Amino acid sequence: MTDNRTFLLLISGNSSCEEEHILSFSFAKDAYTPYTALSVKLCAQTDSFPSPTEVKFFVMGHLVHHGIIDSTASEISGGKRILTLTSRGFTSLLCQNQIEPGLVTGVSINSLMDSYYTLPYVTHEDNSDQSSYIYVKNNSSMWDGIVNLSYKHYGTYPYIRGTNCVRITPFETPASFVHDNDNLISIGEKFSSKRLISHLHMADISGEFGHYELESPDAADLGIVRHIFFELDKQFLNDPADALVYRDKFASRAFRQRFCVYKGYCGEDVSDIVSFDDVDSQRIAAVEISGNHAMITTRLSVYYDKFLIL
Repeated sequence: MTDNRTFLLLISGNSSCEEEHILSFSFAKDAYTPYTALSVKLCAQTDSFPSPTEVKFFVMGHLVHHGIIDSTASEISGGKRILTLTSRGFTSLLCQNQIEPGLVTGVSINSLMDSYYTLPYVTHEDNSDQSSYIYVKNNSSMWDGIVNLSYKHYGTYPYIRGTNCVRITPFETPASFVHDNDNLISIGEKFSSKRLISHLHMADISGEFGHYELESPDAADLGIVRHIFFELDKQFLNDPADALVYRDKFASRAFRQRFCVYKGYCGEDVSDIVSFDDVDSQRIAAVEISGNHAMITTRLSVYYDKFLIL
């Protein structure tokens, strides 16, 4: 028999406790965010369980989140213990661990993920393709290195698949989902220009400006004037002008998007395929699930920006 419940699994060492009296929750996963995020409010069924160190969250039988606990709050209301919890996936640790600065040669996603730290439950795609080098800046995190490598290899931005799996290439065997308009709560589109940069200026090796410059047509078409200046980016010494292109692409992330909302959750993940309305077989870039004791809804988004993501 299929277990299609929605519940939270609190874990402390070898002990675990299921909580299924969920009052409300919100879950978010985005192609440009290196971890899943969860917020849950529930009516706790036990007072004796020790302080949890990690959580798993299942939505209609699908494991969507496995992470560390960022915060908890507990209160007694109406004779019941109400627990509020926030958590981020274990891949958030990639943003909190720095790696030694300098030039790293012959690096692949396998060597980058396996040669530094052992992070609990964090996995990655098996890919030994090597880049000639990556340059690690001062105070750079492991995630910064993965971003650098992903762009050098494929011109893409890395993303999280499943609960804690890092990928830099499209998922090879994505599931396909078709949502008819009759079954949708809503469809829509979103546009955001707040990140767009109109002019990028990078210094050359002598610190002089004027040689490496880029003007973004997207910003210009909208009448946006935003100039940024920065030092020579050593991550792109083999092609310095590409440092401007990368920043322009990153500033355009999620620039335009289409989304649909439906009741329930069918198991969609980032890099799966979705069709709805006039969106035909596009890769999913964001999954947002929210609910309470009465209903669960899922919002799926596809992005149209300058990154060839997913």
